[in-house]
Amino acid sequence: MAEDNPRYVSRMTRDTLALVLAGGRGSRLYELTDWRAKPALYFGGKYRIIDFPLSNCVNSGIRRVGVLTQYKAHSLVRHLVRGWSHFKNELGEFVEILPASQRFSEDWYQGTADAIYQNLDIIRSVQPKYVLVLSGDHIYKMDYGLMLAEHVESGADMTVSCLEVPVEEAANAFGVMKVNEHNRVIGFEEKPANPSPIPGQDDLTLASMGNYVFNTQFLFDQLMKDAANPNSSHDFGNDIIPNIINEHKVIAFPFRDLLTGGRAYWRDVGTLDAFWQSNMEIIETVPPLNIYDRDWPLWTYQEQLPPAKFVFDYDDRRGMALDSMVSGGCIISGSVIRKSVLFSQVHIHSYSEISESVILPRVEIGNHCKIRKAIIDKACKIPDGMVIGYDHDQDRANGFRVSDKGVVLVTRGMLGQVEGFA
Repeated sequence: MAEDNPRYVSRMTRDTLALVLAGGRGSRLYELTDWRAKPALYFGGKYRIIDFPLSNCVNSGIRRVGVLTQYKAHSLVRHLVRGWSHFKNELGEFVEILPASQRFSEDWYQGTADAIYQNLDIIRSVQPKYVLVLSGDHIYKMDYGLMLAEHVESGADMTVSCLEVPVEEAANAFGVMKVNEHNRVIGFEEKPANPSPIPGQDDLTLASMGNYVFNTQFLFDQLMKDAANPNSSHDFGNDIIPNIINEHKVIAFPFRDLLTGGRAYWRDVGTLDAFWQSNMEIIETVPPLNIYDRDWPLWTYQEQLPPAKFVFDYDDRRGMALDSMVSGGCIISGSVIRKSVLFSQVHIHSYSEISESVILPRVEIGNHCKIRKAIIDKACKIPDGMVIGYDHDQDRANGFRVSDKGVVLVTRGMLGQVEGFA
């Protein structure tokens, strides 16, 4: 019904307030999030992670959005102000920043449910029929209108967006929904060793994406009940869902690719290996996530920069990039780039070789450098002749971090350079 009646969906999206949980630290990214919250982390050549759920909201027709911030939020807030402040409040649309301001308690946000609870007065002032709670730190494209339509048509009190993943992949890794044959949630397991399969599909299970739809009054009632419970960790997955599934209707909404009907693209880039791998996927010949889709544009803040430039064309000194993405303001001066993602204003001097690497903005790489399978953080200055990613023992001796799968992280602090300004 939803696909056949877009006006039906548009009425629901206009009656929806989206709240994006963007206060996460991303501790498994180590030094990469020392100066920024995980949702503010750069991704895909020109974006920040937060741009993906926000773009999903806009493309879904949801134009009332609150972004809940907490951990080291300056970089995130600056990005939101620059790139997402163009909405017209007089037309009933906005992207507002909701920091932990202790309106309902003397604590900072204690969990995902508490973060929403501490903003109940703001939700009331907007008067939405539905509240869409979104994680702010995942990479994917999703039409939330379809989930809203399913929520309303099913008569659910709460709907949980889920991925259909192989049982062995979900084991010890995801929160898993146990459902009946009608996708009604009858149990919740937090990272179980043996996840419950989908009825009739013993090899698949439903893993929670951390995205929820609530009827507004129902959400208020559950948050106030949870806030009064001194034994609660005030988290949707750990507390709210397990406490309501027996007495209230909670539905799982499988997130599928609209073209193939199979598992849709969704990535949690919460580790160095996952962050590196997801960026490498973007530069594949046919990437699993199409960021060039004109029907589903990705919005962001972008400086006005000159085009990328490639200079020198000698046999031993040629500026070029192959199977790579190179953003505005970059200068590739007599060096070769292969299978890499270069963010804005990267300057690579001559006789260097860069492969399978993610180079964040304003990095400067000197002459005669060799870098392979690395993440170079913003504004690093790599000295002449440095070799990264070829000898992991030497990488560790240089103070760099080497991941389980051999990705080398380099930050300014590791190079003895002044840190900050994420």
